[in-house]
Amino acid sequence: MGRIKEISRKPVHRRKRNPVVYLICEGTETEIRYFKGFRSRGCHIDIIPIPSQYKAADHLVRKTRATMGTAPYYPDEGDVIWCVFDRDDNTDMALRNAKQTAEREGYRLAYSNPSFELWFLLHFVDQKAAVIDPQAAVRMLKQPGRLEGYAKNQDLYTLLKPMQEKAIERAKRRICALTEEKAEIFCRQSDPVTTVVELVGYLNSKR
Repeated sequence: MGRIKEISRKPVHRRKRNPVVYLICEGTETEIRYFKGFRSRGCHIDIIPIPSQYKAADHLVRKTRATMGTAPYYPDEGDVIWCVFDRDDNTDMALRNAKQTAEREGYRLAYSNPSFELWFLLHFVDQKAAVIDPQAAVRMLKQPGRLEGYAKNQDLYTLLKPMQEKAIERAKRRICALTEEKAEIFCRQSDPVTTVVELVGYLNSKR
């Protein structure tokens, strides 16, 4: 698959447009509802759910262009694409291929191991031990003093915002620890880790 072509434009006098952040998400509720909270006048976010047949990490990244359809994409004006996905049943090869494709195409990745709920969990606790699977992450998130009534169809941005700095600090510390160990982040063995922190930092910088 070729690189997304930058649409050429003839110089014309036009009103300056705000760059668009495209989020290609495997989730249909949790991630979409959360990232809507980052929208502002200065940060236009277009959240595009991936079709179910492309949920594997490498398929998701390779099918990004098709998923975007006719959405205008002008990287020369600051548009950027982020692919958001979890470990799920992905093999190390699928995760490695997703990373390589993203680097080749100029996409950015927000990867969570084992699941997106790890990002929410880090708002409450500095999780360092392996979480095992998405179901375990949800159980931990529902413990007393956290999100006891957690459900995937909730809007959690506003509720979690006061604790966001703590989550950012904890997520970054885990990434640094893996980096210092020369461990691969985009693999099954990196549990727990989430690079959603990089996407959150990017969105915050555009507001």
